[in-house]
Amino acid sequence: MSIVSVAKWLEATAPAQAISQSAWMFPAAETIHVIAIALVVGSIAVLDLRLLGLSWTRRPITEVAGEVLPWTWSSFAVAAVAGTAMFISGASKYIVDLPFQLKFVVMFLAGINMLVFHRFTYQGVAHWDRNASPPRAAKIAAALSLIFWIGVVTCGRLVSFSIENQFAPPG
Repeated sequence: MSIVSVAKWLEATAPAQAISQSAWMFPAAETIHVIAIALVVGSIAVLDLRLLGLSWTRRPITEVAGEVLPWTWSSFAVAAVAGTAMFISGASKYIVDLPFQLKFVVMFLAGINMLVFHRFTYQGVAHWDRNASPPRAAKIAAALSLIFWIGVVTCGRLVSFSIENQFAPPG
């Protein structure tokens, strides 16, 4: 069974059919997805800018992380659910779309960056938590995070241009 055949099966499910045939369900999911991604990227950017020593330098990094990461994770969950709803409505088109594929590659890289940062660099945060300028490894992780999440947003936006607009007038 190929990935495209699985995607076609997904498109044939009742939820996917409901989304693709509704005049409002896909736009509603897309709106929720965009707002949630904005919250994900915005909250991550707050922490990344602190790690880069560019904002909130008088606040401990652990305090900033404690305030923004719950927003990041809850917004990511909402974005994933809304994104899944959009995906299943046209899975066979999305699965072969280069910007869609790149979005997931870059999101995977962002996840790896986060895991490496938390596993190695953040373990020593007690030594540099209150420093206006964290260590180089933290700054590199923060810069990569910003680059990766800008890449996710850019690729996600490109999906809109590379997939046929199902809401355009027939032509």
